[in-house]
Amino acid sequence: MWQFANQVTPCTGSPLSGGRGNQDRPRESFTIISVLPAMDSKQKQAEKARPYGLLKPTALGKIPGRFLLHQEALPHLPVPPLQQTLDRYLLTLQPIISEEELNHTQELVAEFRKPGGVGERLQKGLERRAKKTENWLSDWWLKTAYLEYRLPVVVHSSPGVVLPKQDFQDRQGQLRFAAKLIEGILDFKTMIDNETLPVEYMGGKPLCMNQYYQILSSCRIPGPKRDSIVNYAKGKKQSRHITVVHNFQFFELDVYNSDGSPLTTDQLFIQLEKIWNTSLQTNKEPIGILTTNHRNSWAKAYNNLLKDKTNKESVRTIEKSICTVCLDAPMPRVSEDIYKSRVAAQMLHGGGSRWNSGNRWFDKTLQFIIAEDGSCGLVYEHAPSEGPPIVALLDHIVEYTKKPELVRSPMIPLPMPKKLRFNITPEIKNDIEKAKQNLNIMVEDLDIKVMVFHQFGKAFPKSEKISPDAFIQLALQLAYYRMYGHACPTYESASLRMFRLGRTDTIRSASIESLKFVQSMDSPDKSDQVKTDLLRRATQAHREYTDMAIRGNAIDRHLLGLKLQAIEDLVSIPELFMDTAYAVAMHFNLSTSQVPAKTDCVMCFGPVVPDGYGICYNPMDEHINFAISAFNSCADTNAARMAHYLEEALLDMRSLLQSTPKSKL
Repeated sequence: MWQFANQVTPCTGSPLSGGRGNQDRPRESFTIISVLPAMDSKQKQAEKARPYGLLKPTALGKIPGRFLLHQEALPHLPVPPLQQTLDRYLLTLQPIISEEELNHTQELVAEFRKPGGVGERLQKGLERRAKKTENWLSDWWLKTAYLEYRLPVVVHSSPGVVLPKQDFQDRQGQLRFAAKLIEGILDFKTMIDNETLPVEYMGGKPLCMNQYYQILSSCRIPGPKRDSIVNYAKGKKQSRHITVVHNFQFFELDVYNSDGSPLTTDQLFIQLEKIWNTSLQTNKEPIGILTTNHRNSWAKAYNNLLKDKTNKESVRTIEKSICTVCLDAPMPRVSEDIYKSRVAAQMLHGGGSRWNSGNRWFDKTLQFIIAEDGSCGLVYEHAPSEGPPIVALLDHIVEYTKKPELVRSPMIPLPMPKKLRFNITPEIKNDIEKAKQNLNIMVEDLDIKVMVFHQFGKAFPKSEKISPDAFIQLALQLAYYRMYGHACPTYESASLRMFRLGRTDTIRSASIESLKFVQSMDSPDKSDQVKTDLLRRATQAHREYTDMAIRGNAIDRHLLGLKLQAIEDLVSIPELFMDTAYAVAMHFNLSTSQVPAKTDCVMCFGPVVPDGYGICYNPMDEHINFAISAFNSCADTNAARMAHYLEEALLDMRSLLQSTPKSKL
């Protein structure tokens, strides 16, 4: 069973903002409890029903129809009432635009909401779409947020996770840990294959489990205007191999014995040693670096690469693999205080063409990274899943790696893992060189800081009867306000997994209440009691917006749906969406995400706008892990400076609460 307190995940790509788009995350403060119900007569009937076609089980223990039955019982995502969304939209604009701009937008909203007007027509179109689809939003969101998004997935879309440093310092330790980690992945995969993964609950409601079935054996494929995702877990012939990459060389490693049982840690260790020993040369072309490029450039290079039969077979082997394991070279030695920040950069982009960026295939959904110096983590391609399923998988694997190894009987000899060959033509070499140049510019531009806030963790706000997520979000508002003197559009994601195929909506953390609090905080005219009351009101407002969002009543995806409905109906885009205020509202200077885990780790991702921050956090009981990113090319942003102001904000808010008696708000 997994318990996630305060679940929140990053995602990318708002089609509405000019830049890379939003970050997505599930809601704060919920607990997922696993339950495996006994089969009733309806479930027994479902055994006879048409198979779902999502997976073919590879072991005993499957209850046919369980996943399908669970999914079909989930409610459909609602289309919120039009008037409600428009009213709430105007409220969210108040803290972030001028009065003059607000007056203009109020006129546009009044026009849009007229009875029989364009808003009502688009709303009816959305309601019709909701009746005839499993989820009116999911396909649109996948395309607009991910598959049609053209910036590189590296930094701009794919999140990384920094795991605790392991205590090995050499190749033997690296390969032993990698073997155990692979065994842990296969252990989790068995639950997915058998559909015995415990169903998760939030507030007593079952959650959609679909994302778990999309993360293994899947891969993104570049296209000239839109990418696609292939999932080889759905076919009759399931993947039996992972891809291992070392010194820029890719290998196909079969991870199952001929009888279908997974390889043991000892067997995997021997196979990894074979891979290591046959890839000692470091002068190979880093073919994986092609996956770091702009999606249109990569699509052209991909088509060119696949003209050769050998290359095509190698690429298909990578795409079909269960996941990728990257055996990295050690990072350059750095001081302890910047070590975690350097590891975060390695997880996000690999450090550039001189380091480990060629040791990746960034289109692969899951890539586990293990370096010789004990640093480890993963990077994942965001299109198939939000953070919680990834974190659940990671928590499972980390726990698995701690298990003592069983004594093994003598082993049968295993075949040599297959090295994947690539024929590098001058044209492909040229594509690699261009990708290297572009990547190195991107690597130089990313400013990332991992901060472990040691003074307190989520236990403190809980002791004050305040949601830890709301408390941290308010601290972010205070830090930003102190740095820049104004509030900004802020994105935090709310999970829509209460609904079938639900992904995310946006919690807008910059509110009228949060602005009142941050303005009062440094004001000598306000008493501590007044400031405390404003703090509590602001955290309560955040909780209310969160609860509204997870029930499908937030504004962002509804507004997106109305805009996309207008495009689909071939009517001109309503003025409401061409308004300056709308562009401002979608320009998320703070793109934030709470991704809680049992493991003492932190997720990280790049900013979603050129002058913004990407901030991810994992609140533990007595400390909080933060990862803060910004772009060096923007003179106004600085990750270390934001970390400093955030730390001050958290401490000042604690002092304020401790100095005043609890009020009865």
